Amino acid sequence: MGPLGRETWAQRLGTFRASPSAFMAGPEGEDLGRDLLSDLRSEKLSEPMKVALLALCLEYPAQLWPEVPAAEAAATSLLDTLVLLPPRPSALRRPLLLAATTALAAGGALSPASGASRRLLPLLLGLASGRDLGRSFGPASEQRPLQATAWECLRELESCRPGLLRGCLGLLRTLLGREGPVQPLSLLLALALRNALVIQARAGAGLQGLLTAGDSSMEGGPWNWTLAEEGDVHLQPQAPSWPAAEEGECGLGALELSPEEARELRATVAQLLDASYLLTPVAQAQLLWLLGWALRGLRGQPPVLFKPQLVRLLGTAQLTLLHATLALKAAFGEALFTAQDEALLLRRLTLAAQHPALPLPTHLFYLHCLLNFPENWPLGPTGEEAAPLLLGSQLCRGLLPSLLHEPMAFLARLHLLCLLCMEEEEKEEKGQDQSPRHYLEELLAGLRQRAALDRGPRALATLCFQASYLVAHCLAGQSVVLTPLTQGLAQLYRTRPALAPHFVDLLDRVGLELQEPLRVALRQEVVSRPGREEALRWHLLMLARVADGDAQSATLNFLWAAATHCTDWGLQQALLRVCRALLRAGVGGGLADLLQALARQLEDPDGQDHARLYYILLAHLAGPKLGVALGPSLAAPALASSLVAENQGFAAALMVQEAPAPVRLSVGPRRAEGPVPVLQLQVEVLEPVYSLELRFRVERQLYAPLGAVHVPCLCPGRPTRPLLLPLQPRRPAPARLAVRALYSTPSGLTCHAHLPPLLVTFADLFLPFPQPPEGAQLDFFEELWDSCLPKGTESRLWCSLGPGGLEALVSRHLEPFVVVAQPPVSYLVAIRLPPDSRLLLRLEAAQADGVPVALRTDDWAVLPLAGDYLRGLSAAG
Repeated sequence: MGPLGRETWAQRLGTFRASPSAFMAGPEGEDLGRDLLSDLRSEKLSEPMKVALLALCLEYPAQLWPEVPAAEAAATSLLDTLVLLPPRPSALRRPLLLAATTALAAGGALSPASGASRRLLPLLLGLASGRDLGRSFGPASEQRPLQATAWECLRELESCRPGLLRGCLGLLRTLLGREGPVQPLSLLLALALRNALVIQARAGAGLQGLLTAGDSSMEGGPWNWTLAEEGDVHLQPQAPSWPAAEEGECGLGALELSPEEARELRATVAQLLDASYLLTPVAQAQLLWLLGWALRGLRGQPPVLFKPQLVRLLGTAQLTLLHATLALKAAFGEALFTAQDEALLLRRLTLAAQHPALPLPTHLFYLHCLLNFPENWPLGPTGEEAAPLLLGSQLCRGLLPSLLHEPMAFLARLHLLCLLCMEEEEKEEKGQDQSPRHYLEELLAGLRQRAALDRGPRALATLCFQASYLVAHCLAGQSVVLTPLTQGLAQLYRTRPALAPHFVDLLDRVGLELQEPLRVALRQEVVSRPGREEALRWHLLMLARVADGDAQSATLNFLWAAATHCTDWGLQQALLRVCRALLRAGVGGGLADLLQALARQLEDPDGQDHARLYYILLAHLAGPKLGVALGPSLAAPALASSLVAENQGFAAALMVQEAPAPVRLSVGPRRAEGPVPVLQLQVEVLEPVYSLELRFRVERQLYAPLGAVHVPCLCPGRPTRPLLLPLQPRRPAPARLAVRALYSTPSGLTCHAHLPPLLVTFADLFLPFPQPPEGAQLDFFEELWDSCLPKGTESRLWCSLGPGGLEALVSRHLEPFVVVAQPPVSYLVAIRLPPDSRLLLRLEAAQADGVPVALRTDDWAVLPLAGDYLRGLSAAG
């Protein structure tokens, strides 16, 4: 097959970028890499199209050539194409070099046995050193860009194989002195130097004159593949810190340097640092990382080499350089930074974090630096959180959290406030009124007050519990803080029991200092205040987590009172979960009476079976064996009794078991009628199912709680009527419905399964307005149109039409909502969106290829949804 044309390649590239994995799995995927390499030599393709093909090689080398032989062949072909280029200026030389390097590195083909590697490495080194490689590598005007590209390629290869350029250090140092502070060359030398120091330290050898050799005279040339294999440890130059484990692994402290080698090393580092101010901020930061890592564990190399750079680094406004400066401070401490430097850094970070115009990520960065500030002489043990010694409450007064801050910024500031509370304990004991602890208590009280708002946003409650966890984590040893926190959280539960899931999650995460008193307080709140029916499920959820052997009488009294209100399956299961928790806690006599009563009174057979099983276990098993029997699995070890071991099948028959879903659920045609939107659900089963109950939960609480749908019996192959699910949106927006099925099998087992979520689209919420009297349709629509403003908004867009024109589009999607029709060119559409919004459309002056649409709505939030819906109609034709 001949070379592909420009249009064909443009189409193939677009399809590939849309889904690379799908394209490679298709019929054209196997030939893409081969066709690409072949057409790079074609004269029919323009240079811009070839550059686009090479860009694909740089972005997706692993997809194009996933195997080592394929990557080797691709690199060889790319190098051949590079050599065959005519001597005139070309935009392909640099991309070809980069593509060949990327193919070898990404495909794992870089090795001494690779012919492409043996061709590429001398070529790159020759270009990097400025040697004359002949007219095939372009005119003199291209030599400088090619040299910079060669440095970048060598740095990539050194990153993949640390130690590969160990024998080129002297040459690279000579080039840096001759070429000046060129950014890619400086970074290449710094990376090669860092890797060489690490590898030489592991080998127990010195630098052996590597920094002074102008050209390599080592056996096998400048590429030491053996050391590169040994040094392939994935060292990361952008690592945020240099932990002790990594330092010990590198073993730089074992590197013995002669006086001459130490002098040359200092000269090389000074050479790199002196001109580093000419590099970009990101490159400067990377250079500081590399050199700081190289010198941190090296004996006899004082960090004073970095001292001249501190004058500009301490005053920098670049975040990357500031981060690198703090990393140097963490690495060298008081050996490089004086107490005045430390105070200046702290003051800069504090004042910068208070700037009102900072974007949120930058603000969080400054706060993170303050929270993790590396002090010269920290007072506490290593790893203990504490505020910097020089960071007092006066300096941080502008960093105190407020309820008006963004949640992430609020939590970071709260973390800092907690650290200040740890330092200010002595001052609080002296009776200061405006101490950080008092401010913290007022702040937490404000958070709980906002979280207690009925039907308040979930984000407010989440922030309250995140803040409570943070305070409990930071101030775990201060009872003066945890006691009011416990009382406040108990009062919050009393006000809003619907937050019970948040309380359960908090109890699972906090330490014993808060967990135990909070558990006792919450249990007291539950058993002393029998809730009404709407709060009962939350009380039972909470009691299942906090119930234990204490306060047995009060707990059982609460359960006796609650049993009369547990009329549906969910409440009964919640009640039985509390009984299970009491069983595991060792509660005895009174619980047996309750379980017998539940076995007789509960209407649901599943609940009766559970109560009966728990009673049998309580009557026949002692405390330790009962705990094992109620553990995660009833197939317990020898500690379990023979009764449990012999009746595992019977117990399994009484339990609700999770099983693969035999039910398939889908959304059927829309029903645009009635007071509320109704989903028509099509249900199919793979096996007979009895007493099916479908339960729906709306994610993000966009709709009111949905009722369950019951089906007595379903059999495969038998037609079923659609199931109707009424929706009650709290605002007109699409949603996802989580679906759970509870059913019985022909063998008598009760099972539950999670079904794939159902999507409620924007169009599923459409309802028509009441039909106006005959002849008044236009006036009715105009009245609705005028009523949308000024409260709402108006927009216009173009809707493309398919072959059937406007009339076909309206009849297929909008016919129930048409108020005035003048087919085939004009339609006025009125849509009611529950709970109380409206969407009006004017489709007038239709043309052959589309129609202008004017839309109005009285709800701003509806506008983007309506726009997406109309664009979807246009795309569907």
